[in-house]
Parts: sequence; C-alpha cells; structure tokens
Amino acid sequence: MGDITLQHKPGEKMSIGFLGIDAGGTHCRARLISDTGEVIGEGEAGPANTRIGIEPLHRILLDVSGQAVKAAGLKVEDFTKLSAGFGIAGISRPGALDQLRALGLPFKKTEITSDAAIANLGAHNGQDGAILIIGTGSIGYVRVSGAVFTIGGYGFPISDEGSGAALGLSAMRHALRALDGRTRPTPLSSAVTGRFDHATPRIVAWMDTATPRDYAALAPLVMDCAEAGDEIALSIIEDAVLHIERFIETIFRRGAPRLALIGGVAHRYRPWLRERTVARLSQPLGDPLDGALILAGYRKNA
Repeated sequence: MGDITLQHKPGEKMSIGFLGIDAGGTHCRARLISDTGEVIGEGEAGPANTRIGIEPLHRILLDVSGQAVKAAGLKVEDFTKLSAGFGIAGISRPGALDQLRALGLPFKKTEITSDAAIANLGAHNGQDGAILIIGTGSIGYVRVSGAVFTIGGYGFPISDEGSGAALGLSAMRHALRALDGRTRPTPLSSAVTGRFDHATPRIVAWMDTATPRDYAALAPLVMDCAEAGDEIALSIIEDAVLHIERFIETIFRRGAPRLALIGGVAHRYRPWLRERTVARLSQPLGDPLDGALILAGYRKNA
C-alpha cells in the first residue's frame, strides 16, 4: 500500500492498509493492520447481521471501521486508502448484498462475503479446508479445490442442530413438560422454570419474542447440568452430539482435507465426542478476522 503512514517510532513511519470486519449475530469486530501485519487499530459493537436491517448494519460497519481507524491515530477520511474485507452473517440472503453496496462503502477496495467464509479462510490460512461452526447457530462450511459449499445452517429453529440456540430450545421444551408433570423435574428444568417463577404463562410470553440468542443464553446451563449428571441435560447433549458427529462425518466424506471446530459452544462439546472424531479435527490456524484480512488482500510473508 504505502499511501497512508503513521508515526510508529521516532524517525520511523509505518505503512497501513488492510481492514478486516467480522459482523455476526452476537457482535461485530474490526481489525486494522499495517501491510507488515501489525495490528494498529480495533473496533467492536453489538449484533451486525442482516436481520437487524441493512441500514442499521451499514451504520455499525462504518462505526467499527471508524473506531479502528481512530485507534490507529487516523481519520475517517482515510477510509478511501484502505483495502477492506467484510464477513457478514446473512449476507447471502436475496438482495442483501446489493442493498448494502447501494448504501456505499468508502474504501479503496471492498470485498464482502459471509461470516462463515472468513472463518474458514482464517482457520486454514486461505487454503482448502472446512469448519463446523457451533455457536448461537450451526453450519458446516467447506472449501475444496476451488469449490465452496455449506452443510446445514438453514436457520433456527428448523436447522442449527447442536447449536447453543438448539440446546436452549430443548431445555425449554423439557422444562415445560416437567411443569406439566409429563416428565420428572431435574435441576436443569427447575433452574430454567425458576427464571420465570415456575409460571407457564410467563414462559410462553417470553417465547413469543425470544430470539436465537435468547435461547442460546441457556446453553451453558445445559452443559453444566449435563456435566453434573442431570438426566434431562444428558439426553439433550447426547442428541446434539449425534448431530455434530454426523456433520463431521459428512464434511470429511465430501472431501475436506482439514476440519476445525469453532464457535462459542464448540469447546464444550469436545469431551463428549468420540476419541476417533476428535483425532480427525485440526486446530484453527487463525480467527475470522484473520480471514477477513485475507479477503481484503493481505498475505502473510508477502
């Protein structure tokens, strides 16, 4: 790049030029680096997927970009000198990309793809491989010999098997059955219904407006109760593990040379997976923001 510089040390100037954005359903993060790979600015905000609306999404993207630029000691006017890579949850929805581009993104170069795509790029340093994301939702993303495809990820509640939202939904179902007397109460069901004073009408009212993120907030409780031997929690986790194992088997069967398990809930599943399954998994080489920077054009050791 070389056309923006920042005083780094006395008598030394540092060239900058790559901005990466990871915009997901839970948070949005920005990372600004020099062309040598040094992180010089960061930004962060709340949810930034297409579900919040294209105009609010556009504002958040510019906000976190501005945070990163200002943290580097620059001005928002310097956007025009940056190469930017965006990974945005839900950007594949019909019309979303065109609507976002119509609002304008003032960068020298702008590349936009899904949040899953940048996670894959980061996990395998831009090479062939697959990821299974298990967070609020779940999706398999595979890149093999130039072909890119996804497995699952059709949205909650019809899909997202094994996800935090799916765990929370199952916990709510079991809790309501326990309140009815259809199943025996356990510490998990009591902890869930206790949040609503054990009142079914309050639970139903909450469900009328609950989001996948709201359901996913129950996932750590389900995991904790399963680890403590709660029979309902165990049944929920065992069912979820079956789905995750099928995801993994399918991904490898379709040609992926490497597979990394990522996402906010992923690490909690590893002790529940079969040893032979865990042995096939690879550690991510980088994070989604690394993938966004690769998308923007940055290459390590280039």
